[in-house]
Amino acid sequence: MQQALEEEHRIRQAFKDKNWAEIKSSDSWVIFKVMSEFVEGFEKMAKIGPCVTIFGSARVKPNNPYYKMAEDIAERLVQQGYGVITGGGPGIMEAGNKGANKAGGKSVGLNIYLPHEQKGNIYIDPDKLITFDYFFVRKVMFVKYSQGFIVMPGGFGTMDELTEALTLIQTKKIGRFPIVLVGKKFWGGMIEWIKKVLVTEKMINEEDLDLFNLVDTPDEAVAVIDEFYGKYLLSPNF
Repeated sequence: MQQALEEEHRIRQAFKDKNWAEIKSSDSWVIFKVMSEFVEGFEKMAKIGPCVTIFGSARVKPNNPYYKMAEDIAERLVQQGYGVITGGGPGIMEAGNKGANKAGGKSVGLNIYLPHEQKGNIYIDPDKLITFDYFFVRKVMFVKYSQGFIVMPGGFGTMDELTEALTLIQTKKIGRFPIVLVGKKFWGGMIEWIKKVLVTEKMINEEDLDLFNLVDTPDEAVAVIDEFYGKYLLSPNF
């Protein structure tokens, strides 16, 4: 009941009339806050080196097979010379940071302030934890400083991060980089829908299906990253 009342209050506040002075004052401070988050993110992330981001659900527990798989992938990425970036929270994110930490690699967490107070997991390097207020600033950091995306099973947040990356590559706003979906059983239904509906209805081109890879094992996931950069004669530098 209390939660419903709080939500009602937030909705009413969003529609509350404000005079010009209130709008101008509020927006001005938001600009400075956004700038400060970009500056902190750019300064810290520019020093990290080649990394791969692992996305996935915060709700996955350590006894879930996807948790172990994400941990294995992160460990193998580090062994190949990459650092690992995650959203900094629990679940798949924790597994990614745990694997990177275990292998002695760079373990980065881009955390976000949420109503339920998501905290950075214990496997993030202390000097590589950044906590954001704004999702859009955080998403810029993921895209700008990742050499690839490993997309584990997840919910709306994971799908948001996946579709944004696909859109940016499709529209050539950013250069092509590997996007790997892990879990054929989990992602298979969505991919079939994309083929049968989006492609058939000509909402996307059939070649857009080549923007991502679908795999089932840690070996396959890491191989996609390695093969992509091997093809273009690029390699990690640490």
